[in-house]
Amino acid sequence: MELRQLEYFVAVAEEGSFTRGARRVRVAQSAVSATIQKLERELGMPLFSRDAAGAALTEAGMALLPEARGMLSAERRARDTVDQVRGGLRGTIRLGTLTSIGVRPASRGLLVVDLPQVLGRFHVTHPLVTFTLRTAPRGSADHLDAVLAGELDLAMVGATDRVDGIRLHHLGHVRWSFVCSRRHRLADASSVRLADLAEETFIDFPRGWGNRTMTDRAFAAAGIIRAIPFEAADQETALGLVRNGLGVTLLPRVGSQEEGVSVIDVEDCDLDLPVAMATPLDRQPSAATSALLASIIRAAGRPAGP
Repeated sequence: MELRQLEYFVAVAEEGSFTRGARRVRVAQSAVSATIQKLERELGMPLFSRDAAGAALTEAGMALLPEARGMLSAERRARDTVDQVRGGLRGTIRLGTLTSIGVRPASRGLLVVDLPQVLGRFHVTHPLVTFTLRTAPRGSADHLDAVLAGELDLAMVGATDRVDGIRLHHLGHVRWSFVCSRRHRLADASSVRLADLAEETFIDFPRGWGNRTMTDRAFAAAGIIRAIPFEAADQETALGLVRNGLGVTLLPRVGSQEEGVSVIDVEDCDLDLPVAMATPLDRQPSAATSALLASIIRAAGRPAGP
């Protein structure tokens, strides 16, 4: 069994497709298929069921996946150790990021840390370190699962809960407010309570996102069942729907204060979303990952440590 075989196996398993897996490892699909077939012959069992919809793991494949990830992780750590002796940080850091919220001059300072700036400076200082960045359909929930599974080295998340197997390095909080059209009945209110919003039509982010979990829990605690016919994956889309009278929403104040909408404090619940970097508890991060994490924490103005 070769590490190259395991690398191709993990890529296809995580992508759910031989085509996407081959694209990820930058190898011809025929070579990836041949390599995995050789691995299956050596193990004496099929690892994937193949059909027009893609490649699904068999029972044997599901059993092998965590072991394969562990072996690849150990190989990366071994290389990191040698690289440190040789001098200079090297390697690839797999980083999960939050979807940008309000990427406009008005939103400057919205997130607790300017991640692109940190990555740019880190690249200048450590040019042999490369990054892969990804967002996720289920936001923080997907990122936490990926960190646990060994698919990501670290991830920025909206951390509403402690998660077994995850260490959260807190960066700060983002305050969320009620946002409505200027034509709305509450547009001139100085503040609102959750009870004031019980009959509203809501625009919210997808389930699994940290802010959606936070707002769902706040309304549930108040005994309010919301109507949420619209979901938006970014602040700009949510604001457009609000501005055109399709519903109300909860968003960060910064980046939402624009013509056509009102941004109003919610007075009777905690809508401060904690933002953190998530790392696995059971795996030692590489030297490059540790250095990047330290840079992010410094940029957020937080003390070092979990």
